[in-house]
Amino acid sequence: MTTAARAASLSKIYGHGDTRVTALDAVDVEIEAGRYTAIMGPSGSGKSTLMHCLAGLDAITSGQVWIGDTELSALSDKALTRLRRDAVGFVFQAFNLVPTLTALENITLPLDIAGRKPDQAWLDTVIDTVGLRDRLKHRPSELSGGQQQRVACARALASRPAIIFADEPTGNLDSRSSAEVLGFLRRSVDEFGQTIVMVTHDPGAASYADRVIFLADGQIVEELENPTAESVLERMKAFEAGRS
Repeated sequence: MTTAARAASLSKIYGHGDTRVTALDAVDVEIEAGRYTAIMGPSGSGKSTLMHCLAGLDAITSGQVWIGDTELSALSDKALTRLRRDAVGFVFQAFNLVPTLTALENITLPLDIAGRKPDQAWLDTVIDTVGLRDRLKHRPSELSGGQQQRVACARALASRPAIIFADEPTGNLDSRSSAEVLGFLRRSVDEFGQTIVMVTHDPGAASYADRVIFLADGQIVEELENPTAESVLERMKAFEAGRS
């Protein structure tokens, strides 16, 4: 199995002295290409920090992180920005769409910034998969929350990145819209071979993944293959009971 991203002895520390907080404590993890991985854990467990460090959005304190074969600490700021632009897609809880642009313009924005023309056949496939063909000329304010997040998902996929990181992508959505977005992410893995890493607190969302990584106190404490909402919930309850 090809590795899309990995970390070795990854530590992230915030503050100094009395305010020092160890968000990640010597974490080793591999993200397999072509699979859907969910990261879960209690509030403050380090799950979002792990995702941000793997994605090159946050500098690490010690250890190493790779995206593909590229070790991130060896890159200049310019080279890291280029890697994130060309090899990584992002989906955030807050959608992060540009309000003055249409849905189509938001989808192609990263390609436009990079000075690359979209592969029209691929772009058409992505647009049809997210079901937004009739909403392409609408601005974000004219779209529902679920539609906005589907635009964000399409934007992440449009450049065919090596890996997509999704941080609580359904956190602002109702159950129906959540199911639409999660179903699309699942299809992008099954049909397009995409690699997805998703941070979530929702056992139902995690059940769409192939694998769940559980964090507690900045360390990976367990993994679960082929999760169901019930099996994830049981593990989360066990962790909470152990912490109380």
